[in-house]
Amino acid sequence: MSETGQRPLAILGGTFDPVHLGHLRAAWEAAEFLDAEVRLMPASIPPHRPQPVASASERMAMLHAALKGQDRLQIDDRELRRQGPSYSVDTLLELRSEIGRHRSLVLLLGIDAFAGLADWHRWQALFELAHIGVLTRPGHSPAFSDALQREVQARRIESVEALTSTPAGSIIDITVSALEISATHIRAELAAGREPRYLVADALLAEPALLDPYRQSGTR
Repeated sequence: MSETGQRPLAILGGTFDPVHLGHLRAAWEAAEFLDAEVRLMPASIPPHRPQPVASASERMAMLHAALKGQDRLQIDDRELRRQGPSYSVDTLLELRSEIGRHRSLVLLLGIDAFAGLADWHRWQALFELAHIGVLTRPGHSPAFSDALQREVQARRIESVEALTSTPAGSIIDITVSALEISATHIRAELAAGREPRYLVADALLAEPALLDPYRQSGTR
């Protein structure tokens, strides 16, 4: 529990194109590990990857369906409502202004995304606004740039209590299940007329129209 008496707020961004069990399980395990409120935050215009195949409204519909029946993971659509590229620093500035200076805020990043952090817009400012929770998988250790390695050495902590006692500035590893699920592969399966059972939430398969954007899009 943070010094405000509130649970940490953690966000997991991405295109969720489509949302799949790898996203959902990682978010759930981070919520349990940190005892945090976790929000899934779909990006409108991701700066560092290809643009989504499904529209904003289609991706939101998939997220709502996938998250039915639980109340630990929530959706935050602020990046879809904001014009321009979905820079994390802008999102964290907004969140920090809403939750105040003292509540712990955690940006959740997969290990591969974290390895490229030094290429992000105003990346060092992220540490002034939030902690970073690195979602790690056993046996997977990408190389870090020298600049990022210096930040890791200065900021890495191992204790959740140390993280929740401060609002921002630390890096903590969160080991999550190694579910090697690819949204690209799921889109290809759907474009080929196959069903991605056991890769996406059953709720998406129960409403076939939710996945229609990928059946009609080719194999992008």
